[in-house]
Amino acid sequence: MAEKQTRKTRSDGEQSRERLLQAAMRLFGAQGFNATSTREIALAAGANVAAIAYYFGDKAGLYRAALTDFMPPPEKNIAQFDQPGFTLRQVLNGYYTQMLAPMLEDDTAQLRLRMWLREVLEPTGIWQNEIDNGIRPEFEALAAVLARHLEVPVDDEVRRLVHAVAALGAHLMISLDIVAAVTPQLVTGPNALHDWIPRLVDYAEAIVVAEQEKRKKGAA
Repeated sequence: MAEKQTRKTRSDGEQSRERLLQAAMRLFGAQGFNATSTREIALAAGANVAAIAYYFGDKAGLYRAALTDFMPPPEKNIAQFDQPGFTLRQVLNGYYTQMLAPMLEDDTAQLRLRMWLREVLEPTGIWQNEIDNGIRPEFEALAAVLARHLEVPVDDEVRRLVHAVAALGAHLMISLDIVAAVTPQLVTGPNALHDWIPRLVDYAEAIVVAEQEKRKKGAA
């Protein structure tokens, strides 16, 4: 009986924590960190304000968890596109697959994305930490991979190339509302977002090949 009760309590606790995270993402994303109170979050989650302190320490801890709890470590993302023997298309497919993975989940991904956009506009310091410990390592890893395929050292032209490749996927992530408004048929349906990945690979491959041809001509 005691074991069953322990399991039930743990399950209830996990559900309470999840409700707080979901409510926090909605409210922080819509209103920002400063304009959102813990009381408001607790009310939206159907939880006691004390639960925020219990699970997250304080509002800042809840905010940090709502932004980062679901994010895979950069090493896991990098492993999807940086593997020995990968062709250029496999590299790019792995890169866009991990990049768009949050969008292929449930509505929680969109809540997190709104929070990140709000964090960019009203930084609390978490965004800079993500740049340093998440975005930068992935950027440098892709630069190294593309340089290997181009058979050149990592230079500023390779870095520009990485920014261009990343921008193709970033536009879809950041401007999804615009894409949906202008061309709803491209983002609706069960496989609509999946269908973007091979096309992004096509576009990025063309950019990389163009850079390769440019370097060959320059060396001739």
